[in-house]
Amino acid sequence: MRYFILFSYVGTDFHGSQSQPNGVTVQEVMERAMTTLLRVPVSLTFAGRTDAGVHARQMWAHWDYDAGDNGIMKPLLDLPKLSARLNNLLPHSVAVQQIVPVIGDAHARYSALARTYEYRITTRKDPFLYGRAARVAVGLDYKLMNEAAQQLIGRHDFASFCKVHTDVKTTFCTVRRAVWEQTGEEEAVFTIEADRFLRNMVRAVVGTLFEVGRGKMTVSQFTRVVEARNRCAAGQSAPAEGLYLVNVEYPEGLFVSE
Repeated sequence: MRYFILFSYVGTDFHGSQSQPNGVTVQEVMERAMTTLLRVPVSLTFAGRTDAGVHARQMWAHWDYDAGDNGIMKPLLDLPKLSARLNNLLPHSVAVQQIVPVIGDAHARYSALARTYEYRITTRKDPFLYGRAARVAVGLDYKLMNEAAQQLIGRHDFASFCKVHTDVKTTFCTVRRAVWEQTGEEEAVFTIEADRFLRNMVRAVVGTLFEVGRGKMTVSQFTRVVEARNRCAAGQSAPAEGLYLVNVEYPEGLFVSE
C-alpha cells in the first residue's frame, strides 16, 4: 500500500530537505523516526526539495508499506496513532499533520499539479522573526515590484532564475500567480504559484524583484531578464530564511479509503 504523509518543518536546523552525506536533513530525521516505529526500512519520496534554511508549512512525501511483504506479516497501520507517535519522536522543528492512503501509482512529486511558495520579509529587527523572515532595508516600491512580477505570469523559460549545472530536462514553467502584499507597516509577503519550480528559482526571482523595488532595475529591464534565459542577467538570490513552501496541489481521486 502506498501512503502520503503531510508534514511541516522549520528549515533553520537542517541542511535542506533531501538526504546528503554532509549535514542533517529533514528526510534523514523523518526516515529514521519512521524506520524506528515501523521496524522496517522506510524510504521517503518528497514532493520537492528545499535548500538549507528554507521552511515548509506543507510538504508531502510518499512511501510504500505492505503488511504481507515477502510473506512476513507486519501490523496494519493505525494512521492517527502513527502520526501521534511520530510527533513524539521527531524534533520540535518537524511536525506531522496526517498520513493517508493513496492510489497505487500516486507520486508525491510527479502527481502534483501545482506548488505555492511564500517569501516573507520585514524591515525591522525582530528577534522573534529571526530565521523566519528576511530582513530588508526600507523603501521598497511594492507597486513597481508587482508590475514586474506580472511579467512572470504564463509559460516562460525561467533559465535566468535557475541554479546552473542542474540536471533538469527543461527550464520552462507555468506561473499562475505572482504578487506582493503588505501584511503590516513593516512586513510583506510575496506569493508565487506554478506548476513546477526550478532549483533556487523563487529566491532568484525575489532577489531580482528587490532590484526593481529599490529603483536599480526598471520593469522593462526585468522583462528582458526573463527573456535573457541567463542566470547572470538576474539579481542575487534572496536569503533562504524568508522562503516557505505553503501548498502542494494534487488531483481529485488521489486519496483513497483503506
